[in-house]
Amino acid sequence: MPGNTFGKIFKLTTFGESHGKALGGIIDGCPSGIKIDLEKIYYDLNRRKTGQSEIVTPRKENDKVEILSGLYNNITTGTPIGFIIYNKDQKSKDYLNIKNIYRPSHADFTYYKKYKVRDYRGGGRSSARETVCRVVAGNIAKQILKLNKINIFAYVNSVGKIKLNKKYFEIKEEDIEKNIIRCPDKYISIKMIELIKKYKKKGDTLGGTINCIIKNVPIGLGEPIFNKLHSDLGKAMLTINAAKGFEYGSGFKGTTMLGSSHNDSFLPNNKTKTNYSGGIQGGISNGMDIYFKVAFKPISTIKISQDTIDNKNKKVKIKIKGRHDPCVLPRAVPIVEAMTALVLLDHYLINKIYK
Repeated sequence: MPGNTFGKIFKLTTFGESHGKALGGIIDGCPSGIKIDLEKIYYDLNRRKTGQSEIVTPRKENDKVEILSGLYNNITTGTPIGFIIYNKDQKSKDYLNIKNIYRPSHADFTYYKKYKVRDYRGGGRSSARETVCRVVAGNIAKQILKLNKINIFAYVNSVGKIKLNKKYFEIKEEDIEKNIIRCPDKYISIKMIELIKKYKKKGDTLGGTINCIIKNVPIGLGEPIFNKLHSDLGKAMLTINAAKGFEYGSGFKGTTMLGSSHNDSFLPNNKTKTNYSGGIQGGISNGMDIYFKVAFKPISTIKISQDTIDNKNKKVKIKIKGRHDPCVLPRAVPIVEAMTALVLLDHYLINKIYK
């Protein structure tokens, strides 16, 4: 199975399965001499982990990361950073009833048809448990970017039909962590949480959108033609489990505007009057804030009886057991930030080649 490595200079390779012994990764290309705050890594891991609130899966994983190499006295040495996170609370018996059955809209069917073998325990490698490795590497990337004043933060913008109607520049980063849904609005967040609880009781799930903002981006990040900054961000977001769509800047709404209204006029300070471009023009950052949106589908694992087939191609009924998220959004926020940081740092390091 290829495709386990992300990045060109700052590279992350991950390994492990949801119900295996451990997950882990190797970060290659990290600059030396940078002090890494392990507490900041745990901060993001805690935002991603299971069992953190009543609206996420109750699986209990402490997600303790063990750094195996690449740091000495918490300072990067320039050698590969190896790390491992051991699984503690997997309950594989919960999946015995689906051992020979394909779950609707999961990777069960496609993985088996492609590889002729399937780890049915929580989805194996296709499980979102794998994203714990991205958060570790992404936080390291965030810390390096912060040294260069580049700041990344994401938040829940919508759940189902409940939407936060605020412009990206109206968002206050400090409001995001004030509630369990990670929506920076006190009243909208209450409605979102109530909606998730409602469908959790019914055994159903909800989707929504996450917005991400990147501030203090230097001019010049991005490599046309096939490595444009927005295309790399789009690919990064669409590698996240349950992600179904990506738009940056004005996105699809921009298709309803006239060019005379959509064009971002330049000002004498090298800024633009508006920012419909989303901070990227011609695939290269222009120094304005970058902002984008990621759409997430409702989680495929529901506790409602469904029609499907088994590995003998016979029609069967399936009712899934186990512990699952009724909505992926609150736990996906740090994952979106992590993948954003991996892309930004990679392009930042590529850009240093020109200087």
